[in-house]
Amino acid sequence: MTETFSTTILPQLASGAAHTQALGFQFDGLHGGEPRIHVPWREDLVGDPDTGVLASGLVTTMLDHVGGLAVWAVMDEFQPIATLDLRIDYMRAARPREDLKAQGLCYRLTPTIAFVRAWAFETDPSDPVAAAQAAYVLNKPRPRSETKA
Repeated sequence: MTETFSTTILPQLASGAAHTQALGFQFDGLHGGEPRIHVPWREDLVGDPDTGVLASGLVTTMLDHVGGLAVWAVMDEFQPIATLDLRIDYMRAARPREDLKAQGLCYRLTPTIAFVRAWAFETDPSDPVAAAQAAYVLNKPRPRSETKA
């Protein structure tokens, strides 16, 4: 992976969109070549006010987003992709009032589909809150055809 892509482009892709900024996504670097994002605990992201546990929708969004980052990391370039399939297994509730991380691995890349595994956790990747299995469609840009007026 080129240094410029991993230090400039991936961090922008991790937190540059309106929804990722609103949710507070932060690029946490590459860990063994796998992208990781981090979301600091915030009260407005809590799903159950009685427990202080982050909302499951936030976990889903993190896993889907880090999956896309994993695809781009393997491709070492940005190109449009779309989530084709996303399965999430919740293993436990997130710990109350703790930040959450997500990490992803693109383990197979074909010319049209990328296959990813991702997991969300607080401090230890081997103790996940949830794990995801996903497939992403690679939407390579087509050359624009010139139209006559």
